[in-house]
Amino acid sequence: MEGSISFDVVVFLGLIMCCCCSPIFEDKQALIDFVNNFSHTRPLNWSEGLNVCDGWEGVSCSDDGSRVMAVRLGGVGFSGPIPANTLSRLSGLQFLSLSLNNISGSFPYDELGKLGNLSVLQLDFNRLSGALPSNFSIWSNLTVIDLSHNGFNGSIPSSISNLTRLTSLNLANNSLSGEIPDLQLPNLRQLNLANNSLTGIVPKSLQRFPASTTFYGNNVSAFLHVHSPSPSGPSPSPSPSPRRSSKRGRKLGGHALMGIIIGACVAAILGILLLLLLLMLCCWKRNGKTVLSRKLVRTPEKGVSRGRDGTKLVFLDGCCYSFDLEDLLRASAEVLGKGTFGTTYKAVLEDVTSVVVKRLKEVNVGRREFEQQMELVGRIRHENVVELRAFYYSKDEKLMIYDYYTQGSVSALLHGRQVESRITLDWDTRLKIAIGAARGIACIHTQNGGKLVHGNIKASNIFLNPANYGCVSDLGLTTTLMNPPGVRQISRVAGYRAPEVVDARKTSQQSDVYSLGVLLLELLTGKSPVNATGSDEVVNLVRWVQSVVREEWTAEVFDVELMRYPNIEEEMVEMLQIALACVVRMPEQRPKMSDVVKMLEEIRRLEAGIHPHSTSKSGGSTPSPLAIKPQSSSSPKAER
Repeated sequence: MEGSISFDVVVFLGLIMCCCCSPIFEDKQALIDFVNNFSHTRPLNWSEGLNVCDGWEGVSCSDDGSRVMAVRLGGVGFSGPIPANTLSRLSGLQFLSLSLNNISGSFPYDELGKLGNLSVLQLDFNRLSGALPSNFSIWSNLTVIDLSHNGFNGSIPSSISNLTRLTSLNLANNSLSGEIPDLQLPNLRQLNLANNSLTGIVPKSLQRFPASTTFYGNNVSAFLHVHSPSPSGPSPSPSPSPRRSSKRGRKLGGHALMGIIIGACVAAILGILLLLLLLMLCCWKRNGKTVLSRKLVRTPEKGVSRGRDGTKLVFLDGCCYSFDLEDLLRASAEVLGKGTFGTTYKAVLEDVTSVVVKRLKEVNVGRREFEQQMELVGRIRHENVVELRAFYYSKDEKLMIYDYYTQGSVSALLHGRQVESRITLDWDTRLKIAIGAARGIACIHTQNGGKLVHGNIKASNIFLNPANYGCVSDLGLTTTLMNPPGVRQISRVAGYRAPEVVDARKTSQQSDVYSLGVLLLELLTGKSPVNATGSDEVVNLVRWVQSVVREEWTAEVFDVELMRYPNIEEEMVEMLQIALACVVRMPEQRPKMSDVVKMLEEIRRLEAGIHPHSTSKSGGSTPSPLAIKPQSSSSPKAER
């Protein structure tokens, strides 16, 4: 009996020792040491009594629960350098995201250098500084690197070119200098080096990326110039001297002469056929694209003046483009859309640079007032505002030139006919769109002494930057400049206009907040602001959502496309509450845009990989987050 008890004790102790020595136990202890030695402002539900793989916020494990595979702790409020001997013990870690914190110090090479399995590294929006590590080859599995919005200096390590699996590299908004290395990365799909101090010429391997967004804010030449052969180059070989010609050449036989004639005829016929083929090819291409000048010129007498009246393209400070009006008019163009204030084109210049040209209609101000408004808009520099690069004013034409965003507008992505386009708008991307758009509008509201209004916020005017955050476009088309016929009816039908705005020329910052609220509902529901039913009845999105929430059927609101992503209900409800606060009827009861940004950023910080259905942020039980009541007036955060 005693022997049996002793054996059980031994087995029990052995099990304890095995557990204590298991990799997952070591990972758990490493994470506990990490968070206990790292100052942070937002509490985590990391309890030593809980299984690290089943409930720890921001932690994901392997399928068999044997190792910690991902740590996502964005926006937790970490401050200071990363504690030593913590993350380096997570030898199985593949995904690390510490974005949107206040982490300082140099690049944490001592901690990350031992994580050879890393595939995703996100340290953006921190306060890291110093040089980047010279040897990136130790992370041969990396597919995503985001070190943007820090203070890194020095050169870009050439060892990054050894990361053959890399698909996304973001080093924007640092203080990197020197020349851009030749990164031969066959799988690289996203690259952002904007707003550094880089110099030299962009390597040929990276010239496939759009210069206007990828390399903006650097002193680099976007493309190598291909020169034609010099006129002073080698001359053709001299022809034989006439004196050395044979007499037999003067006495060509009839057969030889006939052969020459036949050959010339065949050559002529082939030349004509080739010319016809080229003409047909050009006509075929012109079916989809045309020269921009033909789009702009309305009559032979009234078109772009091409400088005859002294006008020309006016480039704003910081613009890196080097084309003129003639180059723009020769560019191939395609219509991107027709809106309230004019038609928008994508223009592709001869050097393959793509820009967006907005041709305005019904501008009711003179040159001086137009230029003042354009210069006011052109001074706005914000990563969530599409920058105005240049403008043109003449008696018959008014143009605005912007950067071209390859991913298109939110409206096209959300409501496009192609199913693939909708799949790309996952929940994380929709959160980023909302945050980015709010940040951009908040920036606009601080301009001109806090009096500037956008006045035309809608999904077709929101674009995705390379980091998938929303960017606000069409700024500057305020009603002080524009007075298109029927604008009142068009704007009201669009569904974004606040109820107090009966005249489209009298918008306010509060009406911008309302329009953003409609955009948030659009992201949540996947529905357009106005929808026509089978009985030709027009359904207003705001009123429909309010009625559904009032009946406590909140789950019916959300886009079915979002149902494929687990454990995001609480985040969707939080955004819904913010949206409902933005679209209350009384403008004075809506939150300020700066407050909307803070509330949305709190949702973004909730993204941590694990979103327990039955566990609140403090660890206690809560009812289902879908059982909410509609918000009425004030900030939703104040009522929770």
